Amino acid sequence: MSALSYLADGLWVAIQPKNLLFCFIGCFWGSIVGVLPGLGPLAGMALLLPLTFSLDATGAIIMLSGIFYGAMYGGSTTSILMRIPGEAASVVTCIDGYEMARKGRAGGALSIAALGSFVGGILSVVGLMLVAPKLADAMLAIGPAAEFTILLVALGISIFAASGAILKTLLMIALGLLLAMVGLDPLTATPRFTFGTLELSDGLNFAAMSIGLFGVSEILLSFGSTITERPKAPKMRELLPTKTELKEATMPTLRGSFIGFIFGIVPGVGHIVSTFASYAVEKALSKKPEEFGQGAVAGVAGPETANNATTGAAMIPLLVLGIPAIPVTAVLLSALTIHGVQPGPMLISQHPEVFWGLIASMIIGNFMLVVLNLPLVGLFVSMLRLPYGFLAPSVLLICIIGVYAMKASSFDLAVMIAFGVFGYLLRLMSFDIAPLLLAFVLGDRLEISFRRALTISEGDYSIFLKGPAAQFSVALAAAVVIGVAILKLRQARAAKAAEGAA
Repeated sequence: MSALSYLADGLWVAIQPKNLLFCFIGCFWGSIVGVLPGLGPLAGMALLLPLTFSLDATGAIIMLSGIFYGAMYGGSTTSILMRIPGEAASVVTCIDGYEMARKGRAGGALSIAALGSFVGGILSVVGLMLVAPKLADAMLAIGPAAEFTILLVALGISIFAASGAILKTLLMIALGLLLAMVGLDPLTATPRFTFGTLELSDGLNFAAMSIGLFGVSEILLSFGSTITERPKAPKMRELLPTKTELKEATMPTLRGSFIGFIFGIVPGVGHIVSTFASYAVEKALSKKPEEFGQGAVAGVAGPETANNATTGAAMIPLLVLGIPAIPVTAVLLSALTIHGVQPGPMLISQHPEVFWGLIASMIIGNFMLVVLNLPLVGLFVSMLRLPYGFLAPSVLLICIIGVYAMKASSFDLAVMIAFGVFGYLLRLMSFDIAPLLLAFVLGDRLEISFRRALTISEGDYSIFLKGPAAQFSVALAAAVVIGVAILKLRQARAAKAAEGAA
């Protein structure tokens, strides 16, 4: 049978009333936890995991997957309206999405994010359907040495994606890597930089850090400014993207789909790296790179599309190899195992109703999310009309609830406030915060892959050049370094030429 025939069978499974209901519940709940700062897909799935024990395997995976990609949709809302990342992958959307909102284009930004998420989600599901079995051998070839080099490439990409000076960006990356070392050593469990406190043994909470650096610092910055004009009530035509914005978003959306899918396949990389990579690519290809950070449409369309494209691709290591590429798919692995379904090369043949039913439900779920999110754009934009004296405390309350709900930890609240003040000082000094968060997220993985590679080679550093996967990764890293240097040089020359002409 062809893939289309299998998909037709999966569609018949997905449109069963109970499976449609599970898909809707997952998408709806995922949108909610995506909007709430600090929760994100992992917490949302963990909260509803016990409810899936009484379901069959297909219904359970459909609902949990709906939460997964639904949270990717919802995470852009607070990023665009309040500069608070709803979940980790929405950090990049804060950069230009919030600037579009400040210019009165919040509706356009939200619509572009929703449409880009829809396109990225659909195309990644198509890719999952067509290439999942063929990519198993390629993914197995990615060892710790190649993984280390790929993660270095991601950090190199962040240097170009950052809006600040290169030296300041490098300082932020170094600080992020240093903060990632707080907690127990990932291989020996030796405490590092915990200062004798039990709370730091698990490391710093990423949600508390990101919400503090972006959300709390934004509130602190607003105290020093006077808002003399409130946004007007949005009209219907203002809630939709203009023809110019749609034209500017078309190619970034297609490129973001490809970038997100490629990065989603690689175990351990995930959404944050793909969004940074998409942002860097769009900035490199733009004829007006100076607009990035000031409300560029491509800076919203590309990363948001890559974000959701990564979601479908991240299912490939899980379903084909039985390897949870990211923590979220580990929850899906647990749900399948509980129901007696073992992900791996035999999943497609032994449980076709689960595999193809999931793929069909993801297509249906992406349509559901567009129907759920686009009509609410007007409501979300109207939030900006609230007097800031009410809005700022409300935003701070949402931040507190989101962080505290994760672990019920007052220490995490202290971390959020501390990094809010720190972020405020960094932004006063024109530091870009995003590279710090990327380095923090990749720090553990970078260290583990580096040390494992050296353990395998017994201290021989040539392992980073052995094997086709490692050699390809090194070549990719060299290309990124050279590309970043050339593009930075061109931008500097263009800036000088513009100043001379002025």
